[in-house]
Amino acid sequence: MTNRRSGGRHGRGGFTLIELVIALAIIGLISLLLFSGLRLGSRSWEVVERVSGQISDLRLVDGFLKQTLSQARPATATYEGTPRLVFGGDAERLELVAPLSAHVGVSGLYILRLEVEERAKGRALVLTRWYLHDEVLEGGDDYPAWEPLEEAGMGDVGDYSTDMDAAGGAFGRTLLLDGVTDFRFAYYGQIEGDTELDWHDEWLDQRQMPVLLSLSFRTESQAWPDLIIALPSQ
Repeated sequence: MTNRRSGGRHGRGGFTLIELVIALAIIGLISLLLFSGLRLGSRSWEVVERVSGQISDLRLVDGFLKQTLSQARPATATYEGTPRLVFGGDAERLELVAPLSAHVGVSGLYILRLEVEERAKGRALVLTRWYLHDEVLEGGDDYPAWEPLEEAGMGDVGDYSTDMDAAGGAFGRTLLLDGVTDFRFAYYGQIEGDTELDWHDEWLDQRQMPVLLSLSFRTESQAWPDLIIALPSQ
């Protein structure tokens, strides 16, 4: 009787080979599911961070453009001895005068040129700025002289870095948005020779600024609502 009871307890306390294999298989399956879940979560987090970063960049550019364009001034600059209204643009370029704060180097009014440039990694929106002063507009050893947009060729300042400051901050170029797939300006106003207000694809050689400015832009991964900005009255 003693031997039988002892043998029975020993049988109930151990594991068979089949039970051990099944247990190991279950543990392996649980580990695989946990690893797959962690990997999926990591990838999802990376995607969220990347998209959030792209949206953040678009918001910054959107905010900068709204603020800058809404502060456009009907200012003039002398070019080849003749005063010229500094406002002009076509579908992918715009030039205007607007104030910038001291964080760019010199606080005051600047001639700002927004232009889509072809780069090695695709198209990019670039801001070029000249401090509105005759000595700066004449150019220097390390930065180009200013020419009115209608006189300058597309990408004339493209040979200069898009991350530079010269003349103590009085001239500079900044990359605003990379991976641009679509970028378009439109101008609402009355051009010389017309009798009514209308939308136009370009605004060149005019004596006044348009009433409204429309801007649409897209990147490789994001689209943004069109901007309609009322320009200050002259």
